[in-house]
Amino acid sequence: MSDSLERLYQAVLAAKDLDPAISRTARLFQRGPAKMAKKLAEEAIEVVIDAVNRNPEAVVRESADLLYNLTVLWASAGVRPDDVWREMAQRERLLGIAEKMPKMPKSTVKMPKTSPARVARRPIVALEGRGLRKRY
Repeated sequence: MSDSLERLYQAVLAAKDLDPAISRTARLFQRGPAKMAKKLAEEAIEVVIDAVNRNPEAVVRESADLLYNLTVLWASAGVRPDDVWREMAQRERLLGIAEKMPKMPKSTVKMPKTSPARVARRPIVALEGRGLRKRY
């Protein structure tokens, strides 16, 4: 898999300076990281909706779109696939491959009162029920 993502990454780098009128990748680079992030978020939501709706074929298609948009954002941020694989290897050594790094408990982290993490926390969203729909 890492070879496929590396090939995709190299293709993204090669396409970023093409004519935006004919290259989706060049268009995303022209529009900047905020547009790239928006496209990545949209694709992630589509994967989630298709998974909740138990549509594996659509999950596969949307996951390919998600990986493409993630790779574009990586390239824009100067992150290489190998950087991510190193992080994954470190996590595997610490926790096992199927575990996410735990968040630090609040009591162990001293943050200033004006810290963005203290001011605006992301809400937890639960996805339940059926009938989630994608907008086109």
